[in-house]
Amino acid sequence: MTTGVIPNPAGPVVRTTAGALRGTLEEHHGRTLAVFRGVPYAEPPVGPLRFASPRPPRPWREVRDATRFAPPFVQSGRPESAEDALYANVWTPDPAGRRPVMVYVHGGGWAVGAGSVPTFDGAKPAARGDIVVVNFNYRLGVFGWGLHEDLADPGTGRCANWGLQDQTALLRWVRENAAAFGGDPDAVTLCGTSAGAATARLLATHPETAGLVARLIAVSAPPVWAPACALTPDDARTVYETLAKECGTTVPGLREVPADRLHRAWGDFFAPPPALRPVTSGREYRGPVLDGVTVPAALPPVPAVPVMSVHNHTEGSFFTDPLSPSFPPAPPAPTDDAGLRDAVHDVLLKCAAEVPDGLAESCVRAYREAAAADGTPAEPRTLWTEIWGDALFRAPIVRQADRHAREGRTPQYVMEFAHPVRPPHHGTPHDATSKFLFGSHAHPLNVAQFGDGPLERRISDTFADLVTSFVRGGAPTAPGVPDWPVHAPQDPTTLVLGGPAEARLAHTPGRSRLRFWDGPGRRLQP
Repeated sequence: MTTGVIPNPAGPVVRTTAGALRGTLEEHHGRTLAVFRGVPYAEPPVGPLRFASPRPPRPWREVRDATRFAPPFVQSGRPESAEDALYANVWTPDPAGRRPVMVYVHGGGWAVGAGSVPTFDGAKPAARGDIVVVNFNYRLGVFGWGLHEDLADPGTGRCANWGLQDQTALLRWVRENAAAFGGDPDAVTLCGTSAGAATARLLATHPETAGLVARLIAVSAPPVWAPACALTPDDARTVYETLAKECGTTVPGLREVPADRLHRAWGDFFAPPPALRPVTSGREYRGPVLDGVTVPAALPPVPAVPVMSVHNHTEGSFFTDPLSPSFPPAPPAPTDDAGLRDAVHDVLLKCAAEVPDGLAESCVRAYREAAAADGTPAEPRTLWTEIWGDALFRAPIVRQADRHAREGRTPQYVMEFAHPVRPPHHGTPHDATSKFLFGSHAHPLNVAQFGDGPLERRISDTFADLVTSFVRGGAPTAPGVPDWPVHAPQDPTTLVLGGPAEARLAHTPGRSRLRFWDGPGRRLQP
């Protein structure tokens, strides 16, 4: 496999609605791709446009260089990050063609991430699947995910979820410009991981954007619910009013506070444990706020498009592995029953402001019983890991899939990604999927954890084939994979991908572990 830029000082040129772009020709995975980086899809959200609805990019006259990534949006640990970051990246086999398009929304807890992260390089699915791949940046943290009426846009009246508005603008940009890159604007699949999958689900069901999305791939999509993954509107107002007071200004005056200062103030506000904060929601993540406009309802409708729903075998090991690049770093693992109850109580507090006495003990008991029945490990770290991942991800994802099977009118394909990481890491952690979809398991950032042997390469090829065949409009297929049936109420079939067996069919593995969330733990779920 060769990868690299083909020497060509001219480079491919395409013409978008805002102006012409010059990209590069590159060899990836056995074929030549035209790649365009740092493509503006909206006007920079700076100055008076901070907290404004996104505007179309300003047109330009000369051919614009599109060979370098734009900076990531403002975030911790990335000194090069900036507010002027609303740019897209495009990988296409041929700008003159008309291929299906996959738009990828990066995850990162609505706080970190960027289209330029090597993990999300779109070359492999574009080359292997013969599709156009688009990824992009959107507003994060305090700039992207909140609500306050004093920040209402004078043109649209919208005062919340600016990152979600950015994602909407990107979809409209793709609709208008896909053909310039050789894409079919009527065949756009929206794909996201984690926080990106959660917002992809919202976009695929929103009246304003539903018509822009032909298919949906939701990978480890947490539901957006308060208190775990979003602020309530009242709490969001409290946060912005508190930040304004700390910065010596009004809420509208936050537009003039230096970006790094405002970012630090937001981080400081949420740094204490949830029980010590002035607000009770946004306990684990601060994602889309239920404003009745950009997020019309707490429980979105079942998507009216075909869906591929993916979750990981051990979502929680991303958060309990001290060597994993999670944020914040993993706390020490419990080593005995008392420590396990305390650790599980802390997990349950991510989902509710108060946890009834004895609920943590009931949770541990239920998971121990399920482990005994399934013949799986039941030592403290394993149980803590399973409970963490199921509470925030796997239990609501499986419930969403079951709801679609009952109520939906479109096909849904459910996958459990189960390829294990290398020791001393453990399980199949949250966001393992993106490394294999994009073939970036071999990247120096990832290879120590995910490996790059023959089996890893086959799993990556299979995953990319399944995804891109779905993007091209059919049922997901790949060499060596059994026919993957639609997930149905009477036959909840799941494709298990990964491990020595590589691909097999099963009925929702580990469902016995989830009974707690349908019983005593139901009050802690959306």
